Amino acid sequence: MLFVLFLAAVLWGIGHVMKTPVQARLYMLGLLYVAVLGVQIALPLGHPLREATGGSAALWLLLGAFVALVLGYRLVLGRIRGRAEEIEAAREADTDQPEGPFRDVELERYARHITLPDIGGGGQLALKNAKVLVVGAGGLGAPVLFYLAAAGVGRIGVIDHDVVSLSNLQRQIIHTDDRTGMPKVFSAEMAVKALNPHVDVRPYDRALTEDVAEALFADFDLILDGTDNFEVRAMINRAAVAAGRPVIAGAISAWEGQITIYDPAGGAPCMACIFPQAPAPDLAATCAETGVIGALPGVVGSMMALEAVKEITGAGEGLRRRMLIYDALHAETRTIKVQRKADCPVCGAL
Repeated sequence: MLFVLFLAAVLWGIGHVMKTPVQARLYMLGLLYVAVLGVQIALPLGHPLREATGGSAALWLLLGAFVALVLGYRLVLGRIRGRAEEIEAAREADTDQPEGPFRDVELERYARHITLPDIGGGGQLALKNAKVLVVGAGGLGAPVLFYLAAAGVGRIGVIDHDVVSLSNLQRQIIHTDDRTGMPKVFSAEMAVKALNPHVDVRPYDRALTEDVAEALFADFDLILDGTDNFEVRAMINRAAVAAGRPVIAGAISAWEGQITIYDPAGGAPCMACIFPQAPAPDLAATCAETGVIGALPGVVGSMMALEAVKEITGAGEGLRRRMLIYDALHAETRTIKVQRKADCPVCGAL
């Protein structure tokens, strides 16, 4: 066997000196292997040539199987690596920004916005550069998240610590039956990415608390409050005032909804200016306690998303210093004026 290995080394060395391609040298070694295997099979036991080349065909068959296994593994590994490189190249080609601010697919996606004189290319670019945080992925958060994503808001954060339940599905259209039990923020992330893969979704599966609210709000340009608890709303208001961020706040109950913008830095009142104290328990029941008509969150949440688009793009007139109240049962809408209070304990010092 040593004789055969010596011959293999000589053949490889000659090929190297003659600068023969590696593939050709491997073919030479393959021919040598076939010749040795032929000698082991054709010649009788004890033949000097057979003894000089190992004396047994079984040994060479095992060696051939091992080499074939190694070469096969390298071949498969090379193909996997090549496929991975192709996928990565395709991903980079898809994410590379063109010379302009939008890809061709984005221009087509947002064409109806861009043709609107009040938004245009500049407004759509503002939406792409915007960072919006949605507090709550429930009834109001569902349409808000859908329409912010559809509008092309570049970064959308969503914070909620609840999970999807069957009772949510009557109105929380961003969730589906097969995602029951899933944290709402991850269910919302799946829906948003399926609708628009060009937006950056930041899910926060946790309760919003006082100790993190201000720092989290500072990472976003605009806050949309879709919660249904007075204490949580008051905490959001305090954190937003401290961070200097406007809040588009919506609320619903049974057949009625309301929406306004809290923004003391922009001349509008904060929530404490309008609601300095928590309402009586019988006047502040949650949707679980009073019930809510399924389409109402869609109406009010869509209004919140619309106000966010206007706020970001500068289009039209927003709801600063005004509160819109919607009565779905009687199909009535009215707007009331709201004002800042100089002695407000939250924003009065601004």
